[in-house]
Amino acid sequence: MSPRQSQKEATRQRVLEAARELFDTQGYQGATVREIARRAEVSVGSVFTTFASKGEILSEVMAARLDPLYAEIDRVMPHLRGSTADRLRTMFAIHFEFEARHVRLFMSHIAAAYDWTLTEGARPYGRNTRLKDVIVDALIKGQADGDVRHDIELQEVVDLLMSAYAWTYRLVITNGADAKAMIAVMDRQIGLIAEGFAPRT
Repeated sequence: MSPRQSQKEATRQRVLEAARELFDTQGYQGATVREIARRAEVSVGSVFTTFASKGEILSEVMAARLDPLYAEIDRVMPHLRGSTADRLRTMFAIHFEFEARHVRLFMSHIAAAYDWTLTEGARPYGRNTRLKDVIVDALIKGQADGDVRHDIELQEVVDLLMSAYAWTYRLVITNGADAKAMIAVMDRQIGLIAEGFAPRT
């Protein structure tokens, strides 16, 4: 790596670390690029030389956090037993426990999904396909096991589950909910959704 490349990578890492802290304390809207640059001790121009937008900075921060989570999910999911609903409950419980460590950071990830000015390279909640893929795999296994209807539109079930998951985080703001409380709510919602995809008798 040339000295110029080393300097660019060092700037990138400082920006990402500063951004992670700010998204985790100030939220998506509160963490401005100017404040990220100030915290990283670089110019605003240097930030935009490295990243196209605040959304892309957040995407890089979240990718670094979520890759280990999905490695664990990929390891665990094939070994889970029980109904499709039970497997989904376990998978989402793992998510809640993981995200509770930096819940504001994850809520920034959700908030970015509603930023219509995002650049093409940004991957906010919903654009990262990893969670969708895990849900689809669970549903397909459920179809093979006979507890998910074959005529169900899988993408609609994915959308319902992802919406329920994101919406449950509002309880952090309204009720001061912790991971345990959010898991209990999500468990009930999964039960309701599962009634819709269960085979008709």
